Amino acid sequence: MASTALLALCSTGAFSGLAVEAGAGVCHATPIYAGHSWHRATFRLNVAGSTLSRYLRDLLVAADPDLSQQALPRKAITHLKKRSCYVSLDFEGDLRDPARHHPASFSMGNGCCVRLSSERFRCPEPIFQPGLLGQDEPGLPALAFRALQKMPKTLRTRLADTVVLAGGSTLFPGFAERLEKELEAQCRRHGYAALRPHLVAKHGRGMAVWTGGSMVASLHSFQRRWITRATYQECGSRLLYDVFN
Repeated sequence: MASTALLALCSTGAFSGLAVEAGAGVCHATPIYAGHSWHRATFRLNVAGSTLSRYLRDLLVAADPDLSQQALPRKAITHLKKRSCYVSLDFEGDLRDPARHHPASFSMGNGCCVRLSSERFRCPEPIFQPGLLGQDEPGLPALAFRALQKMPKTLRTRLADTVVLAGGSTLFPGFAERLEKELEAQCRRHGYAALRPHLVAKHGRGMAVWTGGSMVASLHSFQRRWITRATYQECGSRLLYDVFN
């Protein structure tokens, strides 16, 4: 058993940093120092990939009421989201100017053709502005800043030097650039101008936790943590506490 945030960091070869995870069900900003998670400085956002898929479906139906729910199955919507959506670097400006909407049409594979315009960049926006879904909580960049702010002053710069993105919902084009831009703005706004976050956004970050897990499981120091079936059957579930605590 291991922290997903730690495994995300391990996938980049780091054991200290800030893990910013955005997956299917939830987003987290978790500081890690010397391989240990700081739970009191960890923040959670209950907006992630599944929420965005439902939001995209609602946007499409609102734009074209003739689209039935049957014509927009969840799997097709998720595929459409991954193929067509992107994060705007200037959301309000793009929303006001139709010339910046970059409309495109996509076949859903069931004979239905869907045309997207502003929906392409409106879909991922709730990760940055949860208020669009009626949620009264800060967006992911603000939570990432709070995680750094909660850490001891002596550790902040070191952690900010390695802000690792992980999870499938970080793969939207423009996601890393927008997060870095807003995280830097948060630092300046709250009097931490000397704090210069450096984002690590690797190409395979959608599978970063699994990659980190395979790396950790291959370490020589990890081998003593394996539990064989025979040992488990002999000692029972209490063995888990002995090994993992």
